[in-house]
Amino acid sequence: MRQVIVLEEAVEDIERGRAFYDRQESGVGSYFADSIIAEIEGLGLLHGIHSKHFGFHRRLSDRFPFGIYYRETSEATEVFAILDLRRDPISIFRELNKRST
Repeated sequence: MRQVIVLEEAVEDIERGRAFYDRQESGVGSYFADSIIAEIEGLGLLHGIHSKHFGFHRRLSDRFPFGIYYRETSEATEVFAILDLRRDPISIFRELNKRST
């Protein structure tokens, strides 16, 4: 199984998503975080098969309108961002561009 590294900004994305969904209904935020974490863990086996968007592989969440953006290195899969796909694509591009430098 391949090592998956979740960068700090991606962890913050999960926490922002948790807070957003908890404001909608109590407990949904924890379900969101658990779902996203399970999908990230799955990248250990299914890394590199997802289509590329803005220079990153993007795994779509099964339960929420979020994309998990990651890159492959020779040693690991690095998760850069977990972003709400309801955002303007230009803002997603800018956010990913900012994080990749």
